[in-house]
Amino acid sequence: MSNKRIYRTFIHKDAAYRICCNTYDVVVAAIIRQRQILEDYIDRHPDVGNSFEPLDMTDDAPLIARRMMHAARLVGVGPMAAVAGAMAQGAVEAGLKAGAKEAIVDNGGDIYLRVAEPIIIGLDSGGTELADRLAFSLGSGDTPLAICSSSGRMGHSTSLGRCDLATVVSKDAALADAAATRAANLVRTIEDVDGALDKIANIEGVDGVIIVKDARVGLAGQLPPLVKIQ
Repeated sequence: MSNKRIYRTFIHKDAAYRICCNTYDVVVAAIIRQRQILEDYIDRHPDVGNSFEPLDMTDDAPLIARRMMHAARLVGVGPMAAVAGAMAQGAVEAGLKAGAKEAIVDNGGDIYLRVAEPIIIGLDSGGTELADRLAFSLGSGDTPLAICSSSGRMGHSTSLGRCDLATVVSKDAALADAAATRAANLVRTIEDVDGALDKIANIEGVDGVIIVKDARVGLAGQLPPLVKIQ
């Protein structure tokens, strides 16, 4: 199956998704529905969309907001740092609930997946030669899993650091997304890498983390097997 996967791109508002799932229409509908639910909630609670700090949970928070706010509290960032991962996980869960044997959603570098056959997930640091040749090798038993990345050099999301790449692995995609954001925020020089690795690896629910800054590639925690790709 791994050599027959077909990915389709779906763009909704400011987000571009790469989706591999035979219940594609269900996944897309879930993305649209989740986005509307979250926007309605933010309309009632504007701080959720603006804060760079964790916020208290409100009684009317829908599931996606609860996931984001819980992750933000564990990591020490604002709720929107977890939005891409939370959206990806909700979409995959909808596809699986509809009967798909596997589902992969990549929301701008924040990935949640459940696979039935082995898969290779490559890393992209935007130019660091060694890091760009590394990938995770996953089997079906390793998933469902989130692999979320943040960078101070790439992408449109706000980053307070100068990290080339921070990638976090977790069973919780909102948490992985928030933790990757936090990791990237912590790194401005090579000397920051070790401290950032220690902080992120010790967050409850984080399985492992990779941080790339210039020629330095740091790893911590329990990561899936790494392989080299051409």
